Amino acid sequence: MAADPTHRAIEAVFRIERARLIAGLARLTRDVDRAEELAQDALLVALTEWPRSGVPANPGAWLMATAKRRAIDGIRHTRMRERKQVEIARELDEERDMSVETVEAALDDPLGDELLGLIFAACHPVVGAEGRAALTLRLVGGLTVEEIARAFLSNEAAIAARITRAKKAIAKAGVAFEVPRGAELTARLGSVLEVVYLIFNEGYAATTGPSLVRPPLCAEAQRLARILAGLLPEQPEVWGLLALVEIQASRLAARAGPDGRFVPLTEQDRARWDRLLIRRGLNALDRAEALAGADGAYVLQAALAACHARARSAQETDWGRIAGLYDRLAEVVPSPVVELNRAVAHSMAFGPEVGLRLVDDIADAALLRNYAPLPAARGDFLFRAGRTGEARVAFETAAALSANERERDFLLARAAACAP
Repeated sequence: MAADPTHRAIEAVFRIERARLIAGLARLTRDVDRAEELAQDALLVALTEWPRSGVPANPGAWLMATAKRRAIDGIRHTRMRERKQVEIARELDEERDMSVETVEAALDDPLGDELLGLIFAACHPVVGAEGRAALTLRLVGGLTVEEIARAFLSNEAAIAARITRAKKAIAKAGVAFEVPRGAELTARLGSVLEVVYLIFNEGYAATTGPSLVRPPLCAEAQRLARILAGLLPEQPEVWGLLALVEIQASRLAARAGPDGRFVPLTEQDRARWDRLLIRRGLNALDRAEALAGADGAYVLQAALAACHARARSAQETDWGRIAGLYDRLAEVVPSPVVELNRAVAHSMAFGPEVGLRLVDDIADAALLRNYAPLPAARGDFLFRAGRTGEARVAFETAAALSANERERDFLLARAAACAP
């Protein structure tokens, strides 16, 4: 914690510049740990010098120049045994006399290649999904290990180990801290978007613990999606993801009642939905569709969210269009989870018996074997079909599978409502 307003201001500046700083340093040193150390060293120098000299006109350029000089000094005191180290040192030596203006110009690169390169490295497929999420939040989001552990309801040791494994995997694979090009960009982008959406989903529908939602995780995913949209403005799926998280985040305040009780989408108070986020999401969706991305997985999911956002009441929801969009989504990304959501949409559009037929077709899918939403959906279809005895059993089964306390309470309440 900073001791005075000046130090607090310096730390605030550092938080803003930190990701770009680490990105540039990682690209030069090929070492994430070293990049983090150098960034922290630059902060310590700033805390000493800025209170006397004042905050520079471009603090990011000052921090980058300071960190690079320290990198050069470190390398000059290290025996260079490998050719790669020699090449890195030569690169840094060439930049030793770089003016602050030149550094500033690099930091102002409109393509944002260094930051984007850091994001692609943190989300590289050689790292497991959980490791990618933790490392992205650490490097790009600037969250501490403690904050990440709290967000995912894990312990600090587990998160620290996850981040360490991710860094080692990146180093072992020789992952470059740069933006892939052409077909490789398209292939790798899916991994990046998957990680951002994983972070958002854990915030929007917490898988474990006493709370339904974890807004800080949602906010961090939204920030990451906005960064990606700014850096990759011609990628429709990036805009689709941004549209999806903005529209879904607009409902966060309405997902739980005053007592923390889960409130289903059809029963939410739509006056509590954030209209600004909805407008942002719809604008992003328009951008994605204008880029001929209407059949992308994230664009389709955003279009589904938009159907709810545009309906002034639950009764005005266009379930026929939602069912059609799920038919298209099931073709683009076939999976049992998509089929389950498709069954829900068809049950709302065409009746509970239709939903039951569709859900019975996927009941044996391995991915859904211990998946609470499957029996929960089946219970809802049975309840609406008047088969309350069977519905009660389904809701109780779903409650037993749920690890989230609020969701479990909701399912048990639905089971109780099925009593004669």
